Amino acid sequence: MSMHSVPGAVRETGRVTLAGQLYEVHHHWSHAAVEGGRVRVSQVAVDKAARLHVLRRAEPAVVVLAPDGQFLFGYGEGRIFDPHGITIDHLDRVWIADRDAHQVLCFSSDGALLSSLGERHAPRWHAPFNHPTKVAVSADGEIYVADGYGNGQIHRFDAEGGYLASFGEIGHRHGAFMTPHSLLVDRNDRVLVCDRENDRVQIFGRDGQWLASWDGLSRPMDIFEQAGGTFLVTDRVPSITSFAANGDRLGRCRPSLDGAHGIAGDCTGNLYLAENEAMSVTRLTLVVG
Repeated sequence: MSMHSVPGAVRETGRVTLAGQLYEVHHHWSHAAVEGGRVRVSQVAVDKAARLHVLRRAEPAVVVLAPDGQFLFGYGEGRIFDPHGITIDHLDRVWIADRDAHQVLCFSSDGALLSSLGERHAPRWHAPFNHPTKVAVSADGEIYVADGYGNGQIHRFDAEGGYLASFGEIGHRHGAFMTPHSLLVDRNDRVLVCDRENDRVQIFGRDGQWLASWDGLSRPMDIFEQAGGTFLVTDRVPSITSFAANGDRLGRCRPSLDGAHGIAGDCTGNLYLAENEAMSVTRLTLVVG
């Protein structure tokens, strides 16, 4: 018998606290997310039916799981070259940043391809796209794309996909980026960008006007706005930091195995982490009462 084993022992579930909320941590939550071998999990998103869409660097690129983690269906097979970012908007459309194909693809939540932005395998300097990373959609339908690994810009499109403008450049000053890795448009109509290699989140108006910067992060990967208006940022410490809308730090914890490449939450307050290098999904189950 191993000196570390205990006969009859039950595997413990860890707990973390974040901004006054207590969570149980379930590593390797769903085997269905990585079925088929060693699969990197890039990002996650939750649709209106509370199904978890798991973006993987494998075929099919997206697997959809029930709230209990059971496999429902997959989609995107043969259509997504380099899955990087996934976003589900207020119309339940799924936006996928196909990074090294230099394109954004839009699917229905049932997996039907609806539209695309950008010319496939046609990278462009200072124009859409050059290794895009993530999509955000505002409440009025405008589309924002973090053009992350090449251009270091944010591109803005109207609700029909017509190009409007871009802002940002490669660098370290306010308004410049070293890999805009993720973004969202919040309830206050601001654009929040994970500026990964600058170790910060930058906040802009919809027109690209710089407003503020949240520092004290180490290579921030993804950002998620909770129902109460707080923001969760994952980084490579690994940690999750909770911020108030004004940038005040509300809490910090370490539930991730390797620094979650993506984060999403469901309507009951549970959180899901895309563990890219650990090749798994971690679930943080909200402890109530």
